[in-house]
Amino acid sequence: MAAERLVVVGGDAAGMAAASQARRLRKPDELEIIAFERGHFTSYSACGIPYWVGGVVDGPDALIARSPEEHRARDIDLRLRTEVTELDLDRCRVRTRQLDDGGRESWTGFDKLVLATGARPRRPALPGIDAPGVHGVQTLDDGRALLDTLEATEGRRAVVVGAGYIGVEMAEALIRRGYEVTVLEQSEQPMSTLDPDMGALVHTAMCGLGIETVRGAAVTAVLTDAEGRARAVTTEDAEYPADVIVLGMGVQPETTLAAAAGLPLGESGGLLTDLAMRVRGQDAIWAGGDCVEVLDLVSGHTRHIALGTHANKHGQVIGSNVGGGYATFPGVVGTAVSKVCDLEIARTGLLERHARAAGLRFVTVTIESTNQAGYYPGARPMHVKMLAEHRTGRLLGVQIVGHEGAGKRVDIAAVALTAGMTVEQMTTLDLGYAPPFSPVWDPVLVAARKATAAIRAAGV
Repeated sequence: MAAERLVVVGGDAAGMAAASQARRLRKPDELEIIAFERGHFTSYSACGIPYWVGGVVDGPDALIARSPEEHRARDIDLRLRTEVTELDLDRCRVRTRQLDDGGRESWTGFDKLVLATGARPRRPALPGIDAPGVHGVQTLDDGRALLDTLEATEGRRAVVVGAGYIGVEMAEALIRRGYEVTVLEQSEQPMSTLDPDMGALVHTAMCGLGIETVRGAAVTAVLTDAEGRARAVTTEDAEYPADVIVLGMGVQPETTLAAAAGLPLGESGGLLTDLAMRVRGQDAIWAGGDCVEVLDLVSGHTRHIALGTHANKHGQVIGSNVGGGYATFPGVVGTAVSKVCDLEIARTGLLERHARAAGLRFVTVTIESTNQAGYYPGARPMHVKMLAEHRTGRLLGVQIVGHEGAGKRVDIAAVALTAGMTVEQMTTLDLGYAPPFSPVWDPVLVAARKATAAIRAAGV
């Protein structure tokens, strides 16, 4: 009896985690695994790219969890620099093109298919946006291209378009490399993944670090020089000279192939799957990573959240199911953490606008505390914002902006959200305490106490 064939499209976290887990469960004579990756690398940490660019960590090898050679040694037929250009679902096959071999095309059949096509940086259709010197940062190849530009550029002016996670982290990386950095953000505050009042704290910190942050700046074009190279970014009000431009406006699901094949997509353009990560309406197609939408356990709606933590879990679930086992991915609460220099930024659950969109009534509280006991040397301020559902007191979301030890405190709230706890229940959590780590009342618990009081004051 011939072995079944699994084809994996995409060689990073979700795709190779799926392939590896399937291989653990099924031998090569039972399941042939072919994985296609259009880049030069596999199984790497895209989250580490800003730190590579900033010189904090070595790269690219240090960012690779498992090399192509290691995957091949585990009987996975991994084919680099091979782009999948079409899905033929009627005939159960994919069309591929060799990127380094004259564009040679061929078809490969499959019994089971995994789509792990990732996400792509948002690149608005503006004049000059594709000019040399304009960089999106999503893959190790992108990181290498940006470093090549930085090493070849004599000027020291950088413009970052967008102040989301990638934008803020890239601004820090460029500051570390000695660049004058201007960040252009269309929203009223940086970090639109926070509520504006918490984003304002990030703006203040960025300005203090020497990063010029222009808010309410809608980019209209990238200007080029006589050789066609990017030289400036324009908004409706001003022109900002630039020797290098980095796009930090977030990412969108890379589902071009899926859309062309008629597979179901959600509001954000991400693939829709069931709890087993099987594409809805399909028996032999799975999808995971940055190309899918996931269930938000707090709002009950699907969302696109591009994080390596989710991608690796998706891959494990997919590989288990493809390999004959059983696993599910129940959903997320939307936890994320970042930093700009020594300022830590974290959130989990819903923002105010998310809660309103979900039709929820809620109260909000914000407290200021310290990351350590106030009398302990080096104690720094920390702000915690908490959302709780009106009447029930159910925790809906937490945002934290502070210094050392602030960011990972969001994990307390993430667990509480997953457990469906109320803010009153949170006030009795038995958290660790010692002056070097926390005040006697941890800031998250202080916020929970204040939120509990607000719920009681709001009545019915």
